[in-house]
Parts: sequence; C-alpha cells; structure tokens
Amino acid sequence: MPILNKFLEIETEPGITICNVTPHIEQLLATTSIHNGQVLIFSRHTTTALAINENEERLLEDIKVYLRKLVPESDRYLHNDLHLRDVPDDEPMNAHSHLMAMTLSTSEVIPVVDGKLALGTWQSVLFFDLDGPRKRTLFVQISGERESEF
Repeated sequence: MPILNKFLEIETEPGITICNVTPHIEQLLATTSIHNGQVLIFSRHTTTALAINENEERLLEDIKVYLRKLVPESDRYLHNDLHLRDVPDDEPMNAHSHLMAMTLSTSEVIPVVDGKLALGTWQSVLFFDLDGPRKRTLFVQISGERESEF
C-alpha cells in the first residue's frame, strides 16, 4: 500500500482565518493513483486547527464569534506573561489562540473512494488559523490502494 506525504502552504489574514482547503486536498489526491484509502490532514502549529463542516460565509462568521466568546482575547492568561518567559522579541500574546485550538482538532482523516474524497454534500475541510497573519503548513498523507491493485 503506497503512502504519499505532501505539504500545503497557506498564508493567512490577521486574527482568525478560516480557509476551505478541500480543493487543495482534492488537487493533491488527483496527482496520485490512489483509488481507495484515506487522506490524513495534520496541522503543524499550536494555534491552528482543522474541522469538517459547511463552508458557508455566515456560518464561518458565526464560528468566529463563538470561538471569541468561548475564549476572549481580553481575559487574563498566564501564557501572556511574556516578561516571565524566554521568548523572541516579536512573540505575540496569544494564549487565547492556543486555547481555541484545543477546542478544535489538529487533524482529520477522510476516506477516499473511487479516487475521490468521500465527503458529504455540505462538508468541507476547514483550516483555522487562530493567530494570523502567518505562513502555515499542513501535512497531508495520502494512503491506500491503487486502482490496478484490485
């Protein structure tokens, strides 16, 4: 069973960015000969996350509001006591971003059937940067059987 490792680079906006990465994953899958298997998407940062949900503009705004209510940036967090930590000069006060990320997930696994992602009608793979703007990297691992292996 072949296993292919790929990377996606994403540039994000300030604050919370939610990107639909489904088309990027579909493009990576299309470059392979995997017919049935799975795609693992893994976020390589502590202030980012992944989720499968509907990519609808108003829902995405609702999600941002929900996350900000759940973990307000203005609350007091020990992680933000930068003067008590050994950090680079440009270190942001981002404890809220770490906590938001913990409420979501760092990875998603999606079945591949007949060479296509087996997502439901309204499902998309959403990437969350909770501490942008930044250049982020997603690890994508595609594994499974090639069509000729049947």
